[in-house]
Amino acid sequence: MAASAPRRFVGPADLHLHSNQSDGTESPAEVVRQAAAHGLRTVALTDHDRTTGWDEAAEAAASLGLTFLPGMELSAKHEWRSVHVLGYLFDPSDSALRAETERIRGDRIGRAERIVRNIGRDYDLVWEDVVAQTAPDATVGRPHIADALVARGIVRDRTEAFDGILHPREGYYEPHYAPDPLTAVRLITDAGGVAIIAHPVTAGRDRMMPVPFLERLVDAGLGGFEIDHRENTAAGKRMLRDFAARHDLIVTGSSDYHGAGKPNRPGENTTSDEMVERLIARATGTAPRYP
Repeated sequence: MAASAPRRFVGPADLHLHSNQSDGTESPAEVVRQAAAHGLRTVALTDHDRTTGWDEAAEAAASLGLTFLPGMELSAKHEWRSVHVLGYLFDPSDSALRAETERIRGDRIGRAERIVRNIGRDYDLVWEDVVAQTAPDATVGRPHIADALVARGIVRDRTEAFDGILHPREGYYEPHYAPDPLTAVRLITDAGGVAIIAHPVTAGRDRMMPVPFLERLVDAGLGGFEIDHRENTAAGKRMLRDFAARHDLIVTGSSDYHGAGKPNRPGENTTSDEMVERLIARATGTAPRYP
């Protein structure tokens, strides 16, 4: 179904929110309620590699007078870098995209089990502890392992878990499958969606994808970048704004809200009405859900 004609937004818009369908701590409906309580008028649910929270979030948004943009955060990897590609307004029934997300989620489960076995050699942690911290059918990831470590009293919070036991230097880390960003962008675009690279410049030039590769992503259909994000560096933001302006790309700002899983708050960064309208006008996979 093609997207409906762009409407005037009164804003503000936060296009990067997570529920307990992936690694957030709140239900999709509660995420939307928190967004409304923080003054937002347009929201997108972008759980990792899945769309199961869309209907619940859309219903909550309609009841609160918010516009809802269906979305997802697709896992990808460029060389050694973890890259997250936000996809908006794509067709969730697209067979190629669905097959890829199923492969990613399946490998995440195996990877999480391997990490837990590694940790269990030194700490009192078993797979059932992680399952107890995971919502039914949610995408299992390291945040759920962190929550299990907290529940066991091994660490105080997710931050301590990721700074310690779950940090790759501790030796418990295991890799997981993810497509390259070119594939991720093409899959989202071919499904009628708009692909935006999430928090692309978090720390140091070596963490950023090289500019020639960014050019290839644009050629593959990349829609833009999430620039206003608390983890992006000031220098990285300046560089990407110049790059986006040269290529006439969409620029977004978002909170990356995870409930109690992160300190990020809804609306701490937002996307302008103009950019939301551009995003909607570009999409053909599914329509926004207006109140």
